Amino acid sequence: MFERKQLLLAALLVCGAFMRSAFAQAGPMRQSEDFRRQPPQPLAPRPFNLPKPFETSLANGLQIVIVEDHRLPYVSYRLALRTGSAHDPADLPGLANLLATMLTEGTEKRTSRQIAEEVARLGAELSVVANSDYTTVSAAGLSSYSDRVLDLMADIALHPAFPENELALVKQNAKQALIAQRAQPSFLANERLARVLFGEHPYSVISATPQSIDAVTREKLQQFHRARFIPNNAVLIVVGDVRREQVLKRINELFGSWARGEAGAANFPAPPVRRERAIYLVDRPGSQQSNIVIANLGITRTSPDYFPLLVMNTILGGNASSRLFMNLRERNGYTYGAYSNLDARRTAGSFRASAEVRTPVTGASLKEFFYELERIRNEAVSDEELKNAKTYLTGTFPIRLETQDGLIDQLVQIKMYDLPADYLQTYRERVVAVTKEDVQRVARQYVTPDKAAIIIVGDGKAIMEQIKPYAQTVEIYDSAGNLKGGAEALVGATTNAASATDIVGTWTINVMTPAGQALPVTLIIERNGEGLSGKISSQMGDAALKSVKLNGNGFEARSTFVLQGQEIELTINGRIEGDRLSGTISIPSYPDLNFNGTRAK
Repeated sequence: MFERKQLLLAALLVCGAFMRSAFAQAGPMRQSEDFRRQPPQPLAPRPFNLPKPFETSLANGLQIVIVEDHRLPYVSYRLALRTGSAHDPADLPGLANLLATMLTEGTEKRTSRQIAEEVARLGAELSVVANSDYTTVSAAGLSSYSDRVLDLMADIALHPAFPENELALVKQNAKQALIAQRAQPSFLANERLARVLFGEHPYSVISATPQSIDAVTREKLQQFHRARFIPNNAVLIVVGDVRREQVLKRINELFGSWARGEAGAANFPAPPVRRERAIYLVDRPGSQQSNIVIANLGITRTSPDYFPLLVMNTILGGNASSRLFMNLRERNGYTYGAYSNLDARRTAGSFRASAEVRTPVTGASLKEFFYELERIRNEAVSDEELKNAKTYLTGTFPIRLETQDGLIDQLVQIKMYDLPADYLQTYRERVVAVTKEDVQRVARQYVTPDKAAIIIVGDGKAIMEQIKPYAQTVEIYDSAGNLKGGAEALVGATTNAASATDIVGTWTINVMTPAGQALPVTLIIERNGEGLSGKISSQMGDAALKSVKLNGNGFEARSTFVLQGQEIELTINGRIEGDRLSGTISIPSYPDLNFNGTRAK
């Protein structure tokens, strides 16, 4: 069935009668599927009421937040500490993450095995996670075991033993994980992006190194734990089926003797100011796709521009109905998904757009990215887009608060980022208050394509000529993070971009079907003043090429066929080598069709 669909799409170019028949048969089905293109109308917003959190502090400075929720016999605990990977010593990147792993590997009264057995016996959950700004120790279980779950959590957080035998195993596993990470294009993209955007700021480091892992000792873990795991640098949040007085008494018994300390204020270097657009290519020879990330510095989490940016991001690339998704996936078929993301942290942040695209359309994808980035800056969003973005944000937010995990996540964010106490209650009105003018203002301020960092992980030789037109500076790195040089570092890469003279003419090509059938098509490309135009000819007639753009040592062209009253868009990406032409024809929502051909004599 899949192969038959591809054959029909290819035959569109050459067999008018056959395609007319096929589309006539498919017409009712296509019409019946039209409803999928229109989202259902949203229901009227319903007010949601959150139980008011109770807040207090212990004498040692530990903040306590309790939300009683008796709907289920379950309770969740979260100890959040204002220390994360950003607080790693400069010579020990990854220390906070190693410490987080080691907390469950043994305490002064429990071995690693005993911890695991007790978690299983209680049917509980126990985990520790360190991110850039803070570390969380989480525990959850049935409310009938509430005291025992909390005791286990307090034990690993306050009394870790960091046993030498477990540390050796954790370090070995961490180094193996580093090897696995370097095989992941997404990790390579995030690593390079962090280095480029944040410079000397600690956010520039997202992972340990083999050397830093080897340098971690039990004594260094103990020292870091004593310095950073202190009650006046932490908050304990409880959500679930508990009674306030009882749980407060138990918390005081377990955490009341925790000694205060001095964490000290962190003074981080400011991220560098970007002054030009540049490409940072992580070369992975043989890669079948390119991971693209286009980014600028953004905002901190407490910025007054957070909500306007949140709405703008939703319109641009926040979900599967956003502009980027509809362009790169639905209209062009370059990727399975294209998105944008607002990453606002405690002391810095970023705004990025990203997608994983097929290697042959890397340059074409960059073109569409920059088209959408410029459009969100220079054109006011429509009333419909603004309404849909607000509806999406205000509709999904209460759903996130329905579970204990979701609510506790939000309460942690409020405390760790010093957000207003009424943040949850006023979220909806802050979103609704955003105007079209706000969206365009923050887009112009924070979406700056002319100064963007373009991170691409892919086959350098295959994509270099596609991407060079998009930045004056190109830096090339290997997958280990070592700088290889500029574009000239790719020995054997084609260095001469195609000119209009190379492309103008008549080309006879064969479009290949999955069954191996060659379908003849003629491309005619002509000069049109300062630009290029042309047409595509087949047995079913001619269609104009709406645009022909040079792209490295090839070109991109678009055309629209109208059949049975329905427009079918084609995108042609060609690569020229002398008098030979090869490339792909893309039709949205279907796999590409390859073609090869020569210049007509």
